[in-house]
Amino acid sequence: MATLTPDIAAARRLVVKIGSALLVGNTGLKTAWLAALAHDVSLARGRGADVILVSSGAIALGRRVLGLPAGALTLEQSQAAAAVGQIRLARAYEEVLTPHAVTTAQILVTLEDTEDRRRYLNSRATMETLLGLGVVPIVNENDTVATDEIRFGDNDRLAAQIAITIGADQLVLLSDVDGFYSANPKQDPTARRFDLVEHITPEIEAMAGDAISGNSKGGMKTKLMAAKTAVAGGCAMAIMEGSVTRPLTALAAGAKCTWFLPDGDPQAARKRWIAAMKPRGELRLDAGAVAALLLGKSLLPAGVVAVTGSFGRGDPVALLGPDGAALGKGLARYTAAEARAIRGHKSGEIAAILGYPGRAALVHRDDMVL
Repeated sequence: MATLTPDIAAARRLVVKIGSALLVGNTGLKTAWLAALAHDVSLARGRGADVILVSSGAIALGRRVLGLPAGALTLEQSQAAAAVGQIRLARAYEEVLTPHAVTTAQILVTLEDTEDRRRYLNSRATMETLLGLGVVPIVNENDTVATDEIRFGDNDRLAAQIAITIGADQLVLLSDVDGFYSANPKQDPTARRFDLVEHITPEIEAMAGDAISGNSKGGMKTKLMAAKTAVAGGCAMAIMEGSVTRPLTALAAGAKCTWFLPDGDPQAARKRWIAAMKPRGELRLDAGAVAALLLGKSLLPAGVVAVTGSFGRGDPVALLGPDGAALGKGLARYTAAEARAIRGHKSGEIAAILGYPGRAALVHRDDMVL
């Protein structure tokens, strides 16, 4: 049976990465191209898809304004250029999406934000809330504060991390090449482009080359690293040449690209990840809570009769039935101390008990595996 290529028109949650070379040219921002991309974004949202844009370009824009020389910049120069360029980049997206009645938001992250559990959960909650409100987040690395030690270093890998953070089912890297090749097509005329990569094998990894464009940091090696992250999280990923007008429409119409197939779906991948974690504590539930969980509900504080262990927000906890039998695992939305304070209480009483508003669920159903 032939393997089906993913259909971007069927994407439920779509992350699109835009490279610097596509967005910024010798004369500055490519506004006509960006306006056409905004039309694509509007159409995707009209189909009911959530859309997140991971955009390069802040440093490229800022260095022009500051008159910095061509070539490699120092870390401090890059941070200064990013500070100047980021505000212009955000404004540009706002200007092209507003005519489509699309609200935008700016999110700046570092590698450290995704490795720290609390920061990761905060950024995930923020993006989920924005998407729920119909907003299109514009994400970039926070170059103004990131050091070499806490950098992603390229937005290909950042886009993949964002994709698995928010459970995207498709990631599209708009690049300056039309897919993944067996060798660098600029140097080897016999290089073969792959339409579909079902598994990233050692042979595939050995084919990856370096960056082609002078404006782009993301070579094929980083794109392959992004693909490995994405597919492991249940997200299909495409690499396509993005300079065409309305690239997402072109992709839907069959433009040349390479699709990397996911390992299952995002929710299944997340469940596997949670199931493999070692619990930091235990929550013993009453019979009513167990029945609710089996119906697909979240765990509310009212259904918890005992809390053991020492865990922080976002840490894995074991879920136990009234008799102590293991039911599953989940990620706690409260610390152990907070959970002990609110156990057995209704969600409406949380603010009075803790002194600040809290989340209704102690463990959300999306963060749970039974």
